[in-house]
Amino acid sequence: MEPLKVALLGCGVVGTEVARLLTQHGEELAKRVGAPLELSGIAVRRLGRTRDLAVDPALFTTDATALVKAADVVVEVIGGIEPARSLILEAMASGAGVVTANKALLAEDGPTLYAAAAEHGVDLYFEAAVAGAIPLLRPLRESLAGDRVRRVLGIVNGTTNYVLDKMDSTGMGFAEAVAQAQELGYAEADPTADVEAFDAAAKAAILASLAFHTRVGAADVHREGITSVSAADVASARAMNAVVKLLAICERTGGGPDGTPEGVSVRVHPAMIPLSHPLASVREAYNAVFVEAEAAGELMFYGRGAGGQPTASAVLGDVISVARNRVAGGRGPGESAYADLPVRPMGEVLTRYHISLDVADRPGVLAQVAAVFATHGVSIETVRQQQHPTREDGGGAGRAALVVVTHTAPDAALTATVEALAGLDIVEAVASVMRVEGD
Repeated sequence: MEPLKVALLGCGVVGTEVARLLTQHGEELAKRVGAPLELSGIAVRRLGRTRDLAVDPALFTTDATALVKAADVVVEVIGGIEPARSLILEAMASGAGVVTANKALLAEDGPTLYAAAAEHGVDLYFEAAVAGAIPLLRPLRESLAGDRVRRVLGIVNGTTNYVLDKMDSTGMGFAEAVAQAQELGYAEADPTADVEAFDAAAKAAILASLAFHTRVGAADVHREGITSVSAADVASARAMNAVVKLLAICERTGGGPDGTPEGVSVRVHPAMIPLSHPLASVREAYNAVFVEAEAAGELMFYGRGAGGQPTASAVLGDVISVARNRVAGGRGPGESAYADLPVRPMGEVLTRYHISLDVADRPGVLAQVAAVFATHGVSIETVRQQQHPTREDGGGAGRAALVVVTHTAPDAALTATVEALAGLDIVEAVASVMRVEGD
């Protein structure tokens, strides 16, 4: 058959590896597809830049629009919203299938891309947008298409997992752990997208959309980063035989015998999870996602969630699928949003809290604290109190640390409880608040 022209948009870390794999393994890939794959061009911002890539320099171009119009398959790895969105839409209008790793664009405007793919009868694949090389989106979109997914719980950002792991295993402070992640290339010079959980929130939106057949955008995701996680939080988790992880949690809610309407909740925040949970053992910059389905039961996907080679592996897998579909004259699955379930606000989500209070060490304190919990309908699971040692300057005398772990309750009730506790005369400070998940 005639070669299929593959246009590459972007030649950064991931793009370089995609081009390398396409050229080095071209003969083998052609046998898998049933037709040769020809790298027809690489769109870049600047020509003449030195790149560690052994390809014909004539392949590089700054005219991305012309490149995508002449392609059979377009690979977008430039990231961001524009010009990526416009180029993808132009590629589809020209009849090209698209492979993208652009989680931010999919989370913000995925329906537009799906609609364009359907209109023009082309493919849109994006396995590399979540969890790098880990085969995750395809199982959700295809392998579990006949099942009913109840929950997706995962570590989907390697930078934050590395930082929290180092805080737990070595006693590093947050800033020191971030600096080390930057030195090793796990974190960008500006780590905001990672540590403030924007990256994880975009991935959670994609996971929820696929798992629950419902359109979920980044704006629907409750997001909290890890910048407020302290050494005391990590130590408190250790005392509970738990660890702190930044979790993406997507859940199908309601639909039970009580008649509560079905909905979905999607959130990203740090939480304590018990050491007995499989996600607790995920170390360094690795990713892992735990899926719970009604028929399949519990499934766990684990591996490298970022990096040039792992992400390029996922991209090439999608390129092969798109190319095979083109050779066969068909296309892969499109958007499945038939369920159209409402996204529930964070206040309705059922969770548990770990609350650490700095309180007066005198009789009656525990009763006052317990009364606040009772007023807001929150049940207490455990209480631990430890007297503060008196410092040389006399500070700490008459004070104690009171740690409370709750039973499951609506997040709004738990938040109101914390606010009420902060207003008590006996409470000097609410030292920390963190959710507890994974039981």
